Amino acid sequence: MKIQEVISFLEDIVPLSSQESYDNCGLLVGNRDEEVKSALLCLDCTEEIVEEAIRLGANLIIAHHPIIFKGLKSLTGKNYVERTVLSCIKNDIALYAIHTNLDNYRFGVNKVICDRLGLVNSAILQPKAEVLYKLVVFVPAEYHTSVSQAIFAAGAGEIGNYRDCQFYQEGTGTFRPVGEAQPYSGALNELSSDAEIRAEFLVSAHKLGSAIVAMKAAHPYEEVAHDIYVLKNSNQTEGSGMVGFLEKPMDELDFLQMVKDTFQCGTVRYTSLRGKQISKVAVCGGSGSFLLKNAIASGADIFITSDFKYHEFFDAEGRIVIADIGHYESERFTPNLLEALLKKKFTTFAVRLTEINTNPINYF
Repeated sequence: MKIQEVISFLEDIVPLSSQESYDNCGLLVGNRDEEVKSALLCLDCTEEIVEEAIRLGANLIIAHHPIIFKGLKSLTGKNYVERTVLSCIKNDIALYAIHTNLDNYRFGVNKVICDRLGLVNSAILQPKAEVLYKLVVFVPAEYHTSVSQAIFAAGAGEIGNYRDCQFYQEGTGTFRPVGEAQPYSGALNELSSDAEIRAEFLVSAHKLGSAIVAMKAAHPYEEVAHDIYVLKNSNQTEGSGMVGFLEKPMDELDFLQMVKDTFQCGTVRYTSLRGKQISKVAVCGGSGSFLLKNAIASGADIFITSDFKYHEFFDAEGRIVIADIGHYESERFTPNLLEALLKKKFTTFAVRLTEINTNPINYF
């Protein structure tokens, strides 16, 4: 089992194209062609984490946060970032980061938070726009089923919880083969027509290439007539934050205590309570202040996230309760998510959770 096989598995589920523009996900250190001995999962890769990997015999570290976030102009060990990277290199340890692409995944960081809080009917709080395409292909009627199945197998035709979705209609295609053409039907230099199906499929940006390759491989025509449209639609299964409902409403303080216990928070910073029960809950792992307007617009009673600045708490304006539970705390179960994904797929190498608390913040 090579490191590339692990990377391919993760990126098929959580593609690099889903990360935010400022991020730096992917393989940061290491050789893709090395054999995987053992993988260590963590929230942050630090010098202690690398030492732990060495003790365990792990040659792959998968971290949520990318330690190389800004450009490195030297590797002299002058700070913890450079020392950590140097230690990985010296000890032949590959380092992979899976950050905002995992945040934006419908079953990723925020779904884990929802599940830990017992939320139901959860949905993306801020769906991504302009990450969907419409693929249209014209195919002979007798090949419609086989071409459609190939496109579906490549990941197209997914809308929310529905699969194998398409729209199609019958029509007539005309063509005149010339030169060295080898037509599926018709004769050289003669105008011909065939009964064709116009089939339309919704496809995510990261699956478009695979869908086109599959479409052409299954299509009988020498030249495949097809169209690609960029859509303005938001992708309801990809984006930032989530919002869901408690199965039974809870008193505000009882809910906050449950949150504190669940995420083992040193403290919870929150705005004034509104004197109403908590029913609808918005969440965002990590720094989520940018989603406050979305949380309010969703009708959520409370917004669970972290890294709110002092003046940003005023923006609640009594319309929602902001609960800042801490960055590390909000994402503490992310390595568990990665463990579940990897163990379900691979049995040929050990997958371990770090035993080190990398939270840089202490509470007194």
